[in-house]
Amino acid sequence: MIKWGAISMVLVMMLASCNGAKNGETSGREDLTAKKLLQGIWLDDETDIPLMRINGDTIYYIDPQNLPVYFKVVRDTIYVRGNTPTAYKIDRQTEYSFWFHSLSDEIVKLHKSDNPGDTLAFSSQETEITPSIQEIIKKDSVVVYKGTRYRGYVYINPSQMKVIKTAYSEEGISMDNVYYDNVIHICVYEGRNQLYGKDITKKMFANIFPEEELNQTILADMNFMGVDGKGYHYEATLQIPESSVYHLVSLTIDSDKQLHIKMVE
Repeated sequence: MIKWGAISMVLVMMLASCNGAKNGETSGREDLTAKKLLQGIWLDDETDIPLMRINGDTIYYIDPQNLPVYFKVVRDTIYVRGNTPTAYKIDRQTEYSFWFHSLSDEIVKLHKSDNPGDTLAFSSQETEITPSIQEIIKKDSVVVYKGTRYRGYVYINPSQMKVIKTAYSEEGISMDNVYYDNVIHICVYEGRNQLYGKDITKKMFANIFPEEELNQTILADMNFMGVDGKGYHYEATLQIPESSVYHLVSLTIDSDKQLHIKMVE
């Protein structure tokens, strides 16, 4: 049975690394006959549960949260061009049978559906996008430094910016899930006087994260940490959606109102 669920980012990176040598699409001619044989709905051999529908050069998965992906067949390999390009070696292919090696080196065995009712499982072509929050979250903290009272605000705002995260099944099949990122507004007040205010987005952390890692995170949270001689301090949380993997980032606004960003050690 195909069991879906995200695994740790360490294993994800290991799988991607091990598969890196064969991820690149070869320059060989595409096998259009093999692609034609793949058209239709494919079921898991053990459970008869629909897994994917192939239409033209696109694979649609049963989970509406998974993005459709482009594919091509060259010789004995199917190349899937998703968020993380992946290659699967084909072990067997006929008009009604399709076996291939997953990233975890398991043989996934599928057969083509002959039941028109299975199309209902793929009736929706709209990809479901998961927001990290449903509404604006407001935080309000008060600190006192050298007798002066400061109030730090955080407004976590849902946005329409998309984050695509590659997840893997236990059998090593890659899928792309889509989420909405957040924009976080921070501001510091002394009484009614605003000392600093700025919208924070994930792009502002590009200098401290590798692009591939940053692209799969959301700006999940922010906290006002206090005031000292170096300035006003906030701490941001960047998280891999639907996982326990996260990073903490320090934001310091100095006396010249310049924002300094660094990883929390």
